[in-house]
Amino acid sequence: MATAVELDDVTLVARARDGDVPAYEQLVRRYQGPMYRLAVRMLASRGDAEDVVQDVFLTAWRRLPQLQEDAAFVGWLYRTTTNRCLNVLRARRPQAELDPEATHSPDPPPDRAAEVSAQLAALTGALQQLTPEQRACWLLREVHGRSYEEIAAAVNSTTTAVRGRIARARAQLAEVMRPWR
Repeated sequence: MATAVELDDVTLVARARDGDVPAYEQLVRRYQGPMYRLAVRMLASRGDAEDVVQDVFLTAWRRLPQLQEDAAFVGWLYRTTTNRCLNVLRARRPQAELDPEATHSPDPPPDRAAEVSAQLAALTGALQQLTPEQRACWLLREVHGRSYEEIAAAVNSTTTAVRGRIARARAQLAEVMRPWR
């Protein structure tokens, strides 16, 4: 008999839909990290990101019976996380910075650490200047490697609009980061 560790997402989703709590726990363990990283970069707040991710997984558990295709679970998580983050951003003015623990290596040389810190501060500031929709599209593409179609579904838009948002985000970020090249 296969253990939950060996099972693919589709099987785990099917089992979770049937009430298998350990199967759902396995899905949470697999995807809480990527969802948290997306949320913390979109929101620039660890606390808000933790709240969003907790809410996303709780909502996903409750609404799992409504999911039409088991294979769509991961896209559904990205879409739900992105939408929750956009709602939080609309409700408040963005602030704070990227999670520094997740973005640098331990004990770099002091001059390199200062340079990396300054680069991260510049990138954080540049990301905060993007519109929430541009930031979501850019992060989903560049950080999470999602396809344009997946991003369009996540932000409830067209692939053409997503491509445009990403292009504008890249241009704006490239301009701000030009001194660091």
